[in-house]
Amino acid sequence: MAKNYINSFFKGHSRSVKAKKNIIYSLFLKVISIIVGLVFVPLILGYLDAERYGIWLTLSSIISWFSFFDIGLGNGLRNRLTEAIAKNDTQLAKTYVSTTYAILGMIFILLIVAFLMVNHFLNWQKILNTTAIETSELAIVAKIVFVFFIFRFFFKLIGTILMADQRPAINNAFGPLGNIIALIIIFILTKTTNGSLIYLSAVLSIVPVFILILATLFFFIRDYRKYAPSYRYINLTKSKDLLGLGFKFFFIQIAAIIFFSATNFLIAQFSNQKAVAAYNVAYKYLFMVNMVYGIILTPYWSAVTDAVAKKDYTWLKNSMRKLNILSGVMTLILIGALLISPFVYKLWIGDKLTIPFSLSLIISLYLIQQVIVMPFSTFINGFGKLKLGMYILPMKIILYIPLAYFLGEKFGAFGVVLSMLLIQLTSLVIEPIHVFKLVNQKASGIWNK
Repeated sequence: MAKNYINSFFKGHSRSVKAKKNIIYSLFLKVISIIVGLVFVPLILGYLDAERYGIWLTLSSIISWFSFFDIGLGNGLRNRLTEAIAKNDTQLAKTYVSTTYAILGMIFILLIVAFLMVNHFLNWQKILNTTAIETSELAIVAKIVFVFFIFRFFFKLIGTILMADQRPAINNAFGPLGNIIALIIIFILTKTTNGSLIYLSAVLSIVPVFILILATLFFFIRDYRKYAPSYRYINLTKSKDLLGLGFKFFFIQIAAIIFFSATNFLIAQFSNQKAVAAYNVAYKYLFMVNMVYGIILTPYWSAVTDAVAKKDYTWLKNSMRKLNILSGVMTLILIGALLISPFVYKLWIGDKLTIPFSLSLIISLYLIQQVIVMPFSTFINGFGKLKLGMYILPMKIILYIPLAYFLGEKFGAFGVVLSMLLIQLTSLVIEPIHVFKLVNQKASGIWNK
């Protein structure tokens, strides 16, 4: 019976079967990643302390703001490359890849040079609201984290190519592999050195870049030799095609940066670095449900782009119906995770950190809202119809900043997360309507741009 169920699971449209296989492989990899992540937190808290761990988290979040300098080119490449592959246009695919690497390479070189010039004049103690570490040491840490973050952002384009080819499971293997290597090195550091933020930042920044460089060389030599970047295929006229879609993703990325990366910074300003650590531990635990759901949805982005290119709207409708049911299941799992959270925290980190239940509650409500919206966002990204979101985004940002300051001053970390929840509630209404119009071919005007 089990064998028949497995056989039936892998039957259906070839696009769905490919997505299911990638989901299973990705879930297996994510289990490994979650286990490693759970070990990471107490290991790092033991190597450093709660305040230094909070400094690392806040600094990493600030540096990640610079990711928007890719101006959406990565996601633009993902959609355009999927379309080229669906049409078997190898030359166009190679042109898109070569042009994207060239543009991002120029942007990131300028970013690194500019940051290294400015970093010397920044007062990182004031920026991070801490006196636990000297400014000179924080400047070294910032330099390491920034430079290798930019390298990682550049070399992770190989992952974009894998996802465009509907092979996200392979891309998802890079993270766990890097985390396992980093975990081993940090464990060795705990036995051989005193707690050093410089050593920690070096390990966590360099290892992922090393993995991505190896992956880039491997796939461009073997599987994607025909798409490998070449200066002869750089065509800046195609940059308009990439940037036209890319700029739309760019504005969406700004929202992600403000609503996610800025959270650590705001909590640090209204509370302290221990509150940052508490928020991140709670978020890391509860976000596991969303992370698993994200794995399930990852193959659908490029699958939707492929289906739209081939005008397969029946598959699109059936897939959305199934994903909405799955959103309900994920919501129930999140509620269960919240109810047992005090026990989990006690078992996981002991008395090293206190996490209020109210903080876990508001994080859960925010993540439930995200679970419901995620399938609709995935379909909108796959369609590449992002202009409506671009118009709504400025209003969200304008409202979010004063609201976060008002609620943050009153309620600390709870208030900052509450402000994110309130601002994002509009997506619960607008995105389902948008997807309904798209899959039923009724979208027109702003809904179809």
